[in-house]
Amino acid sequence: MEQAIRVLVVDDEDDFRETLVKRLKARHFAAEGASSGDRALALLETQTFDVIVLDVKMPGLDGIETLRRVKQQHPKTAVIMLTGHASVEFGLQGMQLGAFDYMMKPAPIDALVDTIGQAFRKKSEAPV
Repeated sequence: MEQAIRVLVVDDEDDFRETLVKRLKARHFAAEGASSGDRALALLETQTFDVIVLDVKMPGLDGIETLRRVKQQHPKTAVIMLTGHASVEFGLQGMQLGAFDYMMKPAPIDALVDTIGQAFRKKSEAPV
């Protein structure tokens, strides 16, 4: 049996995050949610995730700063930035900081699942 891709969804909007986690689990991902950048970083100290789906706009530690810290501590973890409010510049900034991709929020679930799969495959192919 193939190991499920471990996905961490980081978003301060509870309904959005919880719905996305449920929809990913229904597609056989090992998905978990975090309500903030700080919570995500705390989870990363005790667990490993293959892909992080990270909202750009969050109170406190925003997505860009969370991405910066994730990449410092866990450089092989693939990060997909979710950006709303037409803030494409944040998505591009995320790409410069090492994000795998960025998507407009709300991303269609099938497109997001495809992107998570691509990020996981690219991470799996990366030299150790």
